Amino acid sequence: MSDATPRRIVLLRHAKADWPDVPDRERPLADRGRMEAPAAGQWLAGAGIQPRLTLCSPAIRTRETWKLVAHELPQRPKTVYDERLYEATTGDLLAVLNGVEEDLPDVALVGHNPGMHGLAEALAGDAGDGALAHMRRGAFPTAAVAVLEFTGTWKSVEHGVARLTAYWAPPRD
Repeated sequence: MSDATPRRIVLLRHAKADWPDVPDRERPLADRGRMEAPAAGQWLAGAGIQPRLTLCSPAIRTRETWKLVAHELPQRPKTVYDERLYEATTGDLLAVLNGVEEDLPDVALVGHNPGMHGLAEALAGDAGDGALAHMRRGAFPTAAVAVLEFTGTWKSVEHGVARLTAYWAPPRD
């Protein structure tokens, strides 16, 4: 693929997690999270968004989220559980994206806040439309999805190179 290849990044924050007396990595989804995650998958499928590769944090809540989301997609993408996504900063997540194989047109990252929200804002910079304003107003709640597009190589991903083209978050009561 060339430097002019259009690419897409799908950022998914894990669904609502429970707070039992377990280490943070072992926190499971709450009942609300088990409803939010399939809804996120249905939204992705309905929007025709089908990543070829998903990089997912190894925490229980992200793994459970991704399993429920992927079940709603027409085809399950290759999934890699990547230690670098747990407690990742925006810089860590940029480094992960910079290492994606150049033959992939799109990638999903499933992780945690504040990293997911920070990355969405950093990539979009000031570019974007109503989706960016909507995301900033609503922050980046559990099970939120941001879809960003850019043209270039994965190695060229940096602040401000992308445009937020879609944003979805589950409705709150």
